[in-house]
Amino acid sequence: MSFWLKILGSNAAVPAHSRNQTSQILKVNSHFFLIDCGEGTQHQLNKYGIRLSKIDHIFISHLHGDHYYGLIGLISTLHLYGRKKNLIIYGPPGLAEIITIQLKHSSTSLTYDIEIKEWKPGTSELIFENKILEVTTFPMDHRISCSGFLFKEKPLPRKINKELLPKEILPSQIGLLKSGKNVENAEGDIIFSNDELTIEPRPPVSYAYCSDTRFMDGIVPFVMGVTLIYHEATFMDDRADRAALTFHSTARQAATIAKKAGVGKLIIGHFSTRYKNLKPLLVEAKEVFENSYLGIEGSDFVLVD
Repeated sequence: MSFWLKILGSNAAVPAHSRNQTSQILKVNSHFFLIDCGEGTQHQLNKYGIRLSKIDHIFISHLHGDHYYGLIGLISTLHLYGRKKNLIIYGPPGLAEIITIQLKHSSTSLTYDIEIKEWKPGTSELIFENKILEVTTFPMDHRISCSGFLFKEKPLPRKINKELLPKEILPSQIGLLKSGKNVENAEGDIIFSNDELTIEPRPPVSYAYCSDTRFMDGIVPFVMGVTLIYHEATFMDDRADRAALTFHSTARQAATIAKKAGVGKLIIGHFSTRYKNLKPLLVEAKEVFENSYLGIEGSDFVLVD
């Protein structure tokens, strides 16, 4: 099992100070999930050796340009490369119309199918699920409809203690042990004890992506206890009034959410162009939540190696 996050872009509004607009890649086993797709995302994917063909799911938090203007370029490149696999895009209402119009007026007929799943604003819903992972939305407080995304690993099966495993045990019986059950005979007597032959698995890991939002306590229940959280920190706290006016947060506010939710680690990002030096934002966050990190482009945050 592998579960890691790479920051592709971390600047707000426009590219500046060698920082690109918002985008991240989350790898869970062999699955690559692209989260937001600001301008320049293709360049960043190429720079960090992420093959475009590996991406089958894209999550768009809202329709401000710095979070999705790179999307049609990526779609077009996949077409030029002759992609055949379906691409699934999860985004706000209006995204399907935007992509359809762009393709229509460029007379582009893609070599692959796109499925656009528009999430419901202002609520939380399950939008993706496979055998190992669930992805749910949760609402942000932004000027337009905006959603966060919670990527949550499903509980793992118990691990077999191979050193104690009897030679005569059958594969079907091992499956029962992994599911947490005892192996019993027809009379109901325990033949192989789950407690004796299995080991508790590690706790599931989780990642919460909190896109553009004003400070709101309402986020906390959705991200309680997550392993890793990203929360926008466009400004420092001396500009808290500006942050509220523009529906953004400060580094201190992001750290306050992390502390209230009891998360493992906090990444701050979506930095205003006014900050060339990001260290003061990190200092401010650490004053509230020590385990805080800057969303520096190219940085990896490994949850499971």
